Amino acid sequence: MDLSLFFEPVSAESLHLDDKEMLSDRLLHNILMYNPEASLNIEEADIAIMGVPEVRNTYRNPSCSLAPDEIRRQFYQLYNWRKPVRILDLGNLRLGQTVEDTYSAVSEVVAYLVENKVIPIILGGGNDLAYANYRAYELLERVVNVVDIDACFDLGTETAPIRSDAYVNKLVLQQPNFLLNYSNIGYQSYMNSPESVNMMESLYFETYRVGFMRRNLEEVEPVVRNADMVSLDISAVRRPDAPGCPHNSSNGFYGEEICQISKYVGLSDKLSSFGIYEYDPTLDFNNQTSQLIAHILWYFVEGFLYRMNDGQFKNKDDYRQFNVSVSGALDELVFFNSRKSGRWWVIVPMYQKDSDHVQNYYLPCSKRDFDLACEDKISDRWWRTYHKVNP
Repeated sequence: MDLSLFFEPVSAESLHLDDKEMLSDRLLHNILMYNPEASLNIEEADIAIMGVPEVRNTYRNPSCSLAPDEIRRQFYQLYNWRKPVRILDLGNLRLGQTVEDTYSAVSEVVAYLVENKVIPIILGGGNDLAYANYRAYELLERVVNVVDIDACFDLGTETAPIRSDAYVNKLVLQQPNFLLNYSNIGYQSYMNSPESVNMMESLYFETYRVGFMRRNLEEVEPVVRNADMVSLDISAVRRPDAPGCPHNSSNGFYGEEICQISKYVGLSDKLSSFGIYEYDPTLDFNNQTSQLIAHILWYFVEGFLYRMNDGQFKNKDDYRQFNVSVSGALDELVFFNSRKSGRWWVIVPMYQKDSDHVQNYYLPCSKRDFDLACEDKISDRWWRTYHKVNP
């Protein structure tokens, strides 16, 4: 792929950063800025940052087109991690003549990066870009688990056009469909209609209210551990912590909580793309929101650097196995606990039509799921997945 056809490169000068005043242990000096005149081996990168200032389908947030470079200015002033990581900044995507052209370009680039085992970080732009991110997996013909961190479900309708607050319905109805599961983290009940909540439940999608997650933040980890892509609408963060967004409220995640969630996202061995959307620099106060997003990125990369790679189950000696008999289950529940990371999985049987063959789906879970089984209860997580894989 000729990346020069897609991107306008950025530099310290274009970001108005004085690289002479920054020491060598700052990120500015340790991130490769894409230069179309220099040779590039994309496989040498671990992570690629791509700005996408597309706003034509945003809902009342046109100034989020300014977000990518404002985030970069704060991010590149931070210090390095203790471990080396290879990060490439591709620059800002050249917008298409139409929004659909931009979506296609995003999908092509993300698919190219994922196929080359490089994790793209998309800096929006509007939240509708999550739809373009999803379509990259269609190009790769990969079944995908999607996680949205958002105060709203952004469902939309079957006939309405895509908008930043109305695109999830398109993911569900897209044909051919490669969506295995959709999860929302941090929704706020008073910002979503009862009908939309019922629809999510009827589709066996996972939805977690912000209040539940704040009381049980460790429950975020198994949700994002099962994700191929994660999108973060900055409206999920409370306005006092992230004033640079027109859609958030006084409630939501605190800054330190969203950074912990971002670290969980980076830790996921399965995750292959991440996007952050809906930041409006014109509403920001003292760079508070851009600094927070910079910290979110920093914690994401730190999580990536400490990935455990223990979700392959190649050697069963690396796990403790627990078989728990539970009333109402088709069979006993089988849990695995990693000796390496302490993380948990539970088997969900997948029954083949017109066959006696049963496949095992290793569902990421938490110790809470195991404790519930020991109390003769089956977690909602297990039941939702069981109905999803056995329609």
